[in-house]
Amino acid sequence: MLETTLDIPTRDGAMETFLVRPERNGPHPAVLMLMDAPGIREELHDMARRLASVGYYVVLPNLYYRAGRGAKFGPGVLVKDDPERDRMRAIRTKMTIPPVMRDVANMLAFLDTQAEVEPGPVGVHGYCMSGPYALAAAARYPGRIAAAASFYGTWLVSDAEESPHLTLGKGRAELYISCAEHDELAPLPMVAELQKLLDASDVDGELEISPGVHHGFAFPQRWCYDKPAAERHWERLIALYRRRLG
Repeated sequence: MLETTLDIPTRDGAMETFLVRPERNGPHPAVLMLMDAPGIREELHDMARRLASVGYYVVLPNLYYRAGRGAKFGPGVLVKDDPERDRMRAIRTKMTIPPVMRDVANMLAFLDTQAEVEPGPVGVHGYCMSGPYALAAAARYPGRIAAAASFYGTWLVSDAEESPHLTLGKGRAELYISCAEHDELAPLPMVAELQKLLDASDVDGELEISPGVHHGFAFPQRWCYDKPAAERHWERLIALYRRRLG
């Protein structure tokens, strides 16, 4: 595979972005992989590489770029009261959906300039804090994003004006929403409410709860990593992209 890191220009600065694609048989369909709250790290690079290995041009941006190139964190980011976690949360809590949607627009514009990218529909998936961003992007760019997935996305139903549940049915993308049975950031009553809204809409999509697992189950280096659930996550994601992107 071929990989590089470059800056995608935005009105708010240079968005450092990891790109990886197959070496042969291009051009390839593009997918946007949106990070979880702990931010860009080699674990996510490896996950992007796995997706590229089955035929996709994967774009993994550092969504914390507005805070500068130092917005990457050590292992303490997952430890309560650790300075690294506090530093991350100071950035994370300022993020909202509208600026990330501008970032998505910049990424789509960038893809249009790349000869290695197959013209046509794009996929997007997000983990944790970016689950809502993936669903919002599907609604915001219905003519371009054909598939969107959220993996243990946080607070998909809330009182916020930008709550992702308000956008259901506004796009044409096929949606896949994966939740963990044990997740204080997406408790089961909220998931049940989202399921009712999904059932009542005309959305082409599915919500699935992985039993017995915790928030973060797909990350190989996380304490809660669950191999069967993680492999199911890959199977569902790749099948979604095969159906809608090729």
